[in-house]
Amino acid sequence: MALQFLWSFILAILDLYALLIKRGLNNSVLLSLFVVGDWVTATLSLAAACSAAGVTVLFDNDLSYCDQIHCHRYQLSAAMAFLSWLLVGISSLLTFWLLASE
Repeated sequence: MALQFLWSFILAILDLYALLIKRGLNNSVLLSLFVVGDWVTATLSLAAACSAAGVTVLFDNDLSYCDQIHCHRYQLSAAMAFLSWLLVGISSLLTFWLLASE
């Protein structure tokens, strides 16, 4: 998820730069890089979400290891990871659509 944060931060800086110079980033090579980067981070984000959910199921159902406070934190982190994956997936599809429409 640290890679996802870094990738999103770099894209935000590029967007701010484009707004400051009042020009769009309509270079097809740059958009192709964005599409590939978004797809890679979306795949890694899905892997992180699935592993968080797996750990939650392992602790809660299989080991009966955690108390209510910690189990809810694990479940919340897994839900947030899936939400993050969903938003990154939507972003990658929109970026691919932007590349295809160019």
